Amino acid sequence: MKSIQENKLDNPVWNSLSEIHTAFAIDYNGTKFYNPDYCPFGGFALSESTSNAANQYSALSEKFFIVGEKPEIRNTLKIEKELVCLQMIVYDKIELPITDEIVKLTEEHNDELVQLVNLVQPGYFKNKTALLGNYYGIFKENQLIAITGERMKMDHFTEVSAIITHPDHTGKGYAKQLIAQCVNAIFDENKTPYLHVVENNIGAIALYEKLGFVTRRKISFWNISKNQ
Repeated sequence: MKSIQENKLDNPVWNSLSEIHTAFAIDYNGTKFYNPDYCPFGGFALSESTSNAANQYSALSEKFFIVGEKPEIRNTLKIEKELVCLQMIVYDKIELPITDEIVKLTEEHNDELVQLVNLVQPGYFKNKTALLGNYYGIFKENQLIAITGERMKMDHFTEVSAIITHPDHTGKGYAKQLIAQCVNAIFDENKTPYLHVVENNIGAIALYEKLGFVTRRKISFWNISKNQ
């Protein structure tokens, strides 16, 4: 069921860094960024603050994302790409049989976790990203071959993220089991799960819809880098 809090999802980075994830925030007076060791994302409440904030943050991270409305930036920076995503939300637990062993990942799995994500989706996942939430994995022959975890967190919402399967192991139902595990654990914390998926990733969107996710809105991830 929709809640009155749901409009906070319109500005997920800002609200996560203002609520559960305040410890990871770098605050530039109207724009907030995650510490780049954890996540290269920023969000803003005041659009006029983004120019100065992005300029300062670029000294810490050469490439990063501002999520939401288009930010103002200085000519020392450039927008590499506008990544348009669907923001999807699910309102009920996922009823799905778990047929593979799912392991809650710990610090000892971090190297394998970072390696797998960056094999499939390079650029988003940092060495400390897994400290933002819980991560779950499936192993085959002692190799981590599929994962799903949590990234941005607010008081009432948790983002499902890093839905990754090794290219050699796709099509075997691992992703849907891991999504169900992660989503249901979030509901057990009395929070609502949501996720972001690039709008042209038709296969992933179909899977999420099959599991009960619905599209809430489109939202842009502005990929920013230094102007060489």
